[in-house]
This record gives sequence, structure tokens and C-alpha cells, in this order.
Amino acid sequence: MYTAKGTLDRDDQLRKYSPLVRRLAHHMIAKLPPSVELDDLIQVGMIGLTEAIARYEPSQGVQFETFASQRIRGAMIDELRDGDWMSRGSRKSQKEIEQAVHRLQQKLHRAPMESEIAQELGMGLADYQTLLAKVRGTQLVYLEDITGQGDDDESFLDRHMGDTEADPAAMLQDQRMRMALVEAIKNLPEREQHIMSMYYEHDMNLKEIAAVLGVTESRICQLHSQSIARLRAKLREH
Repeated sequence: MYTAKGTLDRDDQLRKYSPLVRRLAHHMIAKLPPSVELDDLIQVGMIGLTEAIARYEPSQGVQFETFASQRIRGAMIDELRDGDWMSRGSRKSQKEIEQAVHRLQQKLHRAPMESEIAQELGMGLADYQTLLAKVRGTQLVYLEDITGQGDDDESFLDRHMGDTEADPAAMLQDQRMRMALVEAIKNLPEREQHIMSMYYEHDMNLKEIAAVLGVTESRICQLHSQSIARLRAKLREH
């Protein structure tokens, strides 16, 4: 693993941790619109891995995989920041789906069906499913959920990805939010519960989940986006 000079063996580490790059890319692509290519994320992730190998110092007391994950993810986010890859219209659509789900949950006192959400949005089922695929960049916790501020001009990446100093996922450390999230997941339709469990608990990507459930990857993408909209609508009550 180390060379005679005490540094990490670059080729050995690249081979060993290239699956980590792919795993991080698969998880990030699920939160991004279809215009972002998986291979592009993997390519910049490998550059991040190479930089991590060159900069890693064991004396820092951090495991290499942890250090590398941060560098890989950072490289991917930096690449995304350089492009205008999420339209204002898509952001608006995400919010409209969430609001429609929230209204229906209040009215029906149950999880609304796909067809009901489509009707609430004034569109056909096929059009609604197409919209779900287009707004794939949906995340459970947004940065403004923590700051209490919303700005339509704010970078989508800043709101959805955060950074190492202001990680939106930290919000989930709050016990009340955790309990509310667990309860909200229990109230999802059964198939969507399975998808969320496989994706977040078992670290499976959308393609793997599709194979298990015997449907297309695009269908899993739709259901994942819809599940997130349901959860965010429910969590607004807490």
C-alpha cells in the first residue's frame, strides 16, 4: 500500500478505491437531473481520488477512505458548480409537486395515489411521471430548511448539496426530526417504503433496485422522487 518513501502507492489505491468513486457517483446522480452524465461524475471523481492519494497524510488521524470520500465528493460538486445544469423551471416543479402532495395529505388523511397527485397538478398520469423523471434532483433536506431562508436565486447546488461546513444532513441528527422521518417513512405506500429502504439503508443504486423489483430504472427514479416529495410534505408539519 505504501512506497519505499512512505507515501501511498498511487496505482494500488486507484484500483482499490475506484468502486468507491462509482458508488458516490451513483448516489449523487440520483439527486441530479438527467442532463448530468454518470460517466462525467465518475471521471471527475477519479481525479478527486488521485488528489486524495497525493495529499493524504496518515498523521492527520483520519482514515484514508473518509478523507478520499470528501475529496471525491468535493471534486464532483466543484464540477457541477461550473455548469448551469438545473433550470429555474425544474426547481419550481419540485416545489409544486411537494405542495400538491401536502394538500392531498391534508384532505385525504392518507398518502395520495399517483393518479391523484397528477390530477391535483392538473395533468395526465403520463405527463406527471415524465415530470418526476425531470425533477430527479430532489433531496430530503434543503439548506434553507436549516437557515430558515429561501431565495429563488440561490444556487440549486448550494440548497441541495451543501458543503462540509454546512451539511444539511446534520439536521437529521435532531431526535424530533429523526422520529418524524421514521414515522413518515412508515406511512409511505409499501413499494416506496421498499425503495427507500434499499436505497438509504442497504446502499443500493437505482439500477440495482430496479432489477430487484423487476421494473425499469426510470420507473424507480420516478418513485424515488415521489417518495421524497411525500416525506418533505409530511415533515413540513414538524
